[in-house]
Amino acid sequence: MSELGNRLKEAREAKGLTLEQLQEITKIQVRYLVGIEEGNYSMMPGKFYTRAFIKQYAEAVDLVPEELFEEYKEEVPTTANDELPQNLSRVNSRRSLDGASSKVLDILPTILIAILVLAVAFLFWYFVYAKDSDPEKQSSNDTEQNSVYMKSDALNEKEQEKATEENANKDEEKVVEEEEKKVEEEEKPKQEITKKETEGRTTTYEVENAEKFVVKLVSTGKVWVDIQNGKNYSFFQGILEKDGSDTKEVDLSKETEANIIIGNSQVDVFVNDEKLELGDSSSRQDLVIKYVKEE
Repeated sequence: MSELGNRLKEAREAKGLTLEQLQEITKIQVRYLVGIEEGNYSMMPGKFYTRAFIKQYAEAVDLVPEELFEEYKEEVPTTANDELPQNLSRVNSRRSLDGASSKVLDILPTILIAILVLAVAFLFWYFVYAKDSDPEKQSSNDTEQNSVYMKSDALNEKEQEKATEENANKDEEKVVEEEEKKVEEEEKPKQEITKKETEGRTTTYEVENAEKFVVKLVSTGKVWVDIQNGKNYSFFQGILEKDGSDTKEVDLSKETEANIIIGNSQVDVFVNDEKLELGDSSSRQDLVIKYVKEE
């Protein structure tokens, strides 16, 4: 093995390249690569190609061919023109071509996707916007839209008229009801409480035209009271405190008569919130209140 061949082989092995891989890079047959490493230049097709192959080999393993030719000039065959044509250095040209092809292949999917996106966007614009911008179609759409608006306005007017009419009817019905209620109240007889007679300490009253019969006692001083019905059943019996702070109310609407016993005159008696006129007495008073129910 020659010194130049050994130098090239070490550089190849340092890059981790096999002879087959180097053949793929340089396109030089393996037997010529072996010949270069062994220094067997006789097997080469000629001196010119020998120098060309050595140059391609050196470039493939990142060595400077000119420096090798200068360092091993005694070993490398010489030709009439040591300057090799640029087009014979196929390593760099092949690398450039392979690199360019690789870059084109890398970006080709991106280019195709971009073209597809643009095509879809154009079709979307054409069918959505371009057709809608057609004057005749736009005019037709405007006419249809105006027709819809007119129908909607007509419906709204009818609904408003209907609502107004319904409100007017309700107001009229309400007025009629109020008037009828007013007439009924005017025609309906008012409650009358009549003092019939007084015999001893017993005073009799009669209540007419009343829908209910509620007796309420409001103390004006400390007083003992007893509220009974006509059958002497006591609804309340006890003492009411003074100064109106104690009040007793009993609903006797189901009864026909109330008997009220008062210890003294320090109490006000109300029937359906109407005050009875009691006699002046500091002693016991018995009140008999007859409830005349409406038929």
